[in-house]
Amino acid sequence: MTRALISVSDKAGIVPFAQALVAKGIEIISTGGTKKALEDAGVPTVSVEDVTGFPEMMDGRVKTLHPLIHGGLLGRRDLPEHMSAMEKHNIIPIDFVVVNLYPFKETISKKDVTLEEAIENIDIGGPSMLRSAAKNYASVTVLTDPADYSKVLDELEEKGATTIKTRQALAAKVFRHTASYDALIAQYLTTSVGEEEPEKLTLTYDLKQKLRYGENGHQVATFYQESLVVPFSIANARQLHGKELSYNNIKDADAAIRIIREFDEPAVVAVKHMNPCGVGIAETIEEAFDRCYAADPVSIFGGIVVANRQLDNVTAEKLNSMFLEIVLAPSYTKEALDTLSKKKNIRIMTLDFSTAKVGGKEVVSVLGGILEQTQDMSTEDTVVNWEVLTDRKPTEDEMKAMDFAWRIVKHVKSNAIVLATSKQTVGIGAGQMNRIGAVKIAIEQAKASNAIEGAVLASDAFFPMNDSVEYAAKHGIKAIIQPGGSIKDKESIEMANKYGMTMLKTGVRHFRH
Repeated sequence: MTRALISVSDKAGIVPFAQALVAKGIEIISTGGTKKALEDAGVPTVSVEDVTGFPEMMDGRVKTLHPLIHGGLLGRRDLPEHMSAMEKHNIIPIDFVVVNLYPFKETISKKDVTLEEAIENIDIGGPSMLRSAAKNYASVTVLTDPADYSKVLDELEEKGATTIKTRQALAAKVFRHTASYDALIAQYLTTSVGEEEPEKLTLTYDLKQKLRYGENGHQVATFYQESLVVPFSIANARQLHGKELSYNNIKDADAAIRIIREFDEPAVVAVKHMNPCGVGIAETIEEAFDRCYAADPVSIFGGIVVANRQLDNVTAEKLNSMFLEIVLAPSYTKEALDTLSKKKNIRIMTLDFSTAKVGGKEVVSVLGGILEQTQDMSTEDTVVNWEVLTDRKPTEDEMKAMDFAWRIVKHVKSNAIVLATSKQTVGIGAGQMNRIGAVKIAIEQAKASNAIEGAVLASDAFFPMNDSVEYAAKHGIKAIIQPGGSIKDKESIEMANKYGMTMLKTGVRHFRH
């Protein structure tokens, strides 16, 4: 008689699947809670103990790790010596394995989970059976996902057996599943012991969304999210309306929420091609948007707007007057949602901002590898640690403006220059190959909107020459904040003193490549 071994933590669909197997004359071996669930539904089963002649022990840690189980899974039906050994030792082949694992991911996702709880939810027998069955996919059909039950039953109905193509595909899925499971365990234990630079980096991600295309139309792309949910992330945002997200939407939205978490006060950020084109803060979200828009009313077209407060209808009406790809906020009034939804394609998204200040690590790909680093959420470069380098000390307004500009410049592609008042950006120079070029772009933008008066300048890295300082001074900039650290710092300071400027040194660089 053909045998199936069934032991699942996720019991969705298992009863009708087992009933269908029994109807085809397949004997069910089961254990524990799965056995009870099947028998309660009237499905006849044989216990693992009856097969092995060995009792379950050690709180269930040892039950399926036995030659009569694994021999039935691993024995090759095409090798006479394997079949002879199975016959000699009374090993009956097991042709179907349906197993999913102890809920380790769900366990470690719980608040205040203990190490002991996590350890007890590391499945040993399950992965062993899955791997044995998957290795022998030439003869064994192995399932770990309830979504695959119907396909297997259809093939049994139509062909009397599963195809080798299906068994191979299911085996590959099993090894992806067990690899992900082991990766989560490795990550959890590595973090538990405080290992910062493990010799092996094990990462696992779950499919979030198949994308229509990548950065450009001819590129193929897929969106995966971390297996353990990161609360404040674009992967965890919820879409309420509009077209599906594109590759570039996801990248831009990620950049926008990184910037918005810099602010506790009502703030609005507009992003275009992963750079901020406008940032505004105020007492209300409407006024914050007005300042964000005024910062660059041209570049915001086709961009992404993120607010850190509930979006009201007045602001929604203003947003609806222009073409935007995405609007994201923690919540919307009913009227605001109705207003924004009038546009068929705009993507309306929501995200919980309560964990916005929680950092972590990030990875980026390079050919042949990845780079990993902690997110740039530096707190060392706060106002109290800044050093005045020039003869003139900054005014209170200049200090507030430099604080605002410094929070923005760390999110602009290097070489980066930000011109700002204490409430909004007025000019941004991004991604230039030389710093003076970035300064010129930022100043040109500010002058075009007559907003340079009273603006300060933030630079993500030191000035290698004093030309940027002189250019800024000649165009009305009176205050500069920068990390310092150039061998020519003295020349830049002297130039600032020459024009009566104030210059602050943070001691912390914020390159973003």
